[in-house]
Amino acid sequence: VSLDKYKGHPVLVVNVASNCGLTDTNYHQLNELYTNYSGRGLRIIAFPSNEFLNQEPGSNAEIKEFAKTYDVKFDMMAKIKVNGDDAHPLYKWLKDKQGGYLGFDGIKWNFTKFLVDQNGVPIKRYAPTVAPKDIESDVKSLLYKELR
Repeated sequence: VSLDKYKGHPVLVVNVASNCGLTDTNYHQLNELYTNYSGRGLRIIAFPSNEFLNQEPGSNAEIKEFAKTYDVKFDMMAKIKVNGDDAHPLYKWLKDKQGGYLGFDGIKWNFTKFLVDQNGVPIKRYAPTVAPKDIESDVKSLLYKELR
């Protein structure tokens, strides 16, 4: 996965799953964030993962077809692992820079989100239950370079 096209942009990175109870809210609100702020530079990258209760069992083609039912506007990548020795290098790096709670850095569930600034620095990690609309103020602050 080349991330060159995201250089100079704030990026929200999120692990997703089609069959999760959080999918509907997150896909709708991620679309809304992308629609409202992509013109100002925000990019959103979704990485499907099947690590949590087999909630993303489909092939990459099936995942993309499912995402079409939500008219997903943000970038949907190929399915990856987000934990363990086989975790994608991006996720190893994100977890190292923005650790989890109580000393556990692993991704605990679908829809964990990382906000990365324009310089490629991960500045914040959000729990799966934090809705995208609830991080809009951080996104706006980052777009206007107020968040440090």
